[in-house]
Amino acid sequence: MTRFQFVADHHRHYGVKRLCTIRGIARSSFYYWRRTAADRAARQAADARLVMRIQAVHRESDGTYGAPRITAELREAGGEAVNHKRVARIMRTFGIVTCAWTSSPTHWQRRSAPAAVSRDRSCTPTTEPSTRAGPSPKPAGQQECGEV
Repeated sequence: MTRFQFVADHHRHYGVKRLCTIRGIARSSFYYWRRTAADRAARQAADARLVMRIQAVHRESDGTYGAPRITAELREAGGEAVNHKRVARIMRTFGIVTCAWTSSPTHWQRRSAPAAVSRDRSCTPTTEPSTRAGPSPKPAGQQECGEV
């Protein structure tokens, strides 16, 4: 529940002015939030439709395409023009993870092993930090790609 939703739920009993003062928000912000509810709902519906298209492109690429390449594929396929930042946000929100293959040893801490080392390109989630030697291990829960 957002702070604005709290005010909307209780404003009949306590008044908007009192609730906004208690919550530390400007009344104009509350009224703006209430006025733009339909726009937010439309954007969420559009994001829900777009996530289906993103997942399809992501599946076709076997999980290797990131936001920039998925955006390019969506533009080539036609339909609505979409920004790479929006695609990245939706991918983060819906947990669409990309397996990045790199041969640069400086990226090993945040990316998977290079393709020359491992040919298994399946993505499996891990719950513990990587055991690779390096300046800093990966945080717990980050995706490991291509490791045996």
